[in-house]
Amino acid sequence: MENDSERQNGTAPTQSPPPRRLVLASQSPARLGLLRQAGIVPDVIVSGVDEEALRADGPEALARVLAEAKADAVAARPEAAGALVVGCDSVLDIDGVALGKPADAEEATARWKAMRGRDGVLRTGHCLVDTATGHRASAVASTTVHFGEPSDAEIAAYVASGEPLHVAGAFTLDGRSAPFVDGITGDPGTVIGLSLPLLRRLLADAGIAVTDLWAD
Repeated sequence: MENDSERQNGTAPTQSPPPRRLVLASQSPARLGLLRQAGIVPDVIVSGVDEEALRADGPEALARVLAEAKADAVAARPEAAGALVVGCDSVLDIDGVALGKPADAEEATARWKAMRGRDGVLRTGHCLVDTATGHRASAVASTTVHFGEPSDAEIAAYVASGEPLHVAGAFTLDGRSAPFVDGITGDPGTVIGLSLPLLRRLLADAGIAVTDLWAD
């Protein structure tokens, strides 16, 4: 109900605009979990992009191309109208070679035997599309991973769990392979699948504060 001064001045109470809707163009539960832990509850629309059909010159470029393809595919859908769409994709860079999800258990085993005791760079591409304004920007976050030296038996047990077949680089920091990673240099979110600091910067460039996306 309006108070006396509002009736006299002919003004109505001001209301804050509703928070912008964020759409995650990824089916990754790890990315969704990172956003929720940061107070953001996005909708999820899977892009359906054929990742194997995309090519680029080097791991960093590939991570960006994949993220852009996912974000663009979802942003073009009617159900994403008016939303902020975020697409992400990760690849492991070992000596300039891009490694995504292993094709099978044999490949996952060979990969772990080859990278144990070495360093790799996990590169995660991010693309933000504001479907309300047409603003689009992308960037890549990189974090160095220092792999431990699991035994052949430990590698076999890990591969048998099935986990490495579903994650870029055949490992993750928040799963069963965590004991086999000695440390990282950089943002852990990049390795898990989404760099929150980079997302904040992309949002800021679009004129949006990440705090405005926090759920009540």
